[in-house]
Amino acid sequence: MSATVVDKVRPPFYDANSDLPPFRVRFDRMPLPSMYMNVPNSLTILRILLIPVYVGLLTYGQFDYALGVLFVAGLTDGLDGTIARVANQRTQLGAFLDPLADKLLLTTGFITLSVMHLIPLWVTILVVSRDIILMLGTVVAHFTDARVDISPTILGKGTTLIQLATLVLVVFLASRRIDLATIQPLFYVMAIVTLISGLHYLYRGYAHVSASET
Repeated sequence: MSATVVDKVRPPFYDANSDLPPFRVRFDRMPLPSMYMNVPNSLTILRILLIPVYVGLLTYGQFDYALGVLFVAGLTDGLDGTIARVANQRTQLGAFLDPLADKLLLTTGFITLSVMHLIPLWVTILVVSRDIILMLGTVVAHFTDARVDISPTILGKGTTLIQLATLVLVVFLASRRIDLATIQPLFYVMAIVTLISGLHYLYRGYAHVSASET
């Protein structure tokens, strides 16, 4: 006698006679997209999306428009943090994306202007090397379960500010066809601040790792 349709039905995943607990999905504990895609995070993502636009405008010599995009990016940088604090919309995604957006904007800006021979190559190498070393330190600390404080310091924020000011000034002078040799001292000041900031982050990370091992 051939098997009926009932015989062909597979048993359920959870057997009532089994000692294993049933598999249940707690939808109330699953993070919803709205928990992450709030207004501050949307502004941060917008800043990331403006980076290729900014680089493209620089490449084609549209310095005035590049300045406008850079201004909008800076505006979103100020708004996302303010809204996150005032409206209490801070998220782990925002804490990760906000500094990442700043690093991407600064790094791509320095690389692009260096390729266009508007910024000395050694300045770009210093800026990029600092960021790479800090990111590698964060990755190593993550995989080694070391407790490292990666929160931004006043020196780190000052470094970001002077790097951004350098980018804005270089693009502005290039748009007005002014000799960039007039801001040569600014490159040295920015390089010194960048170097000190990088050494400070490395020292702070080493101090936290040493303290956690004792």
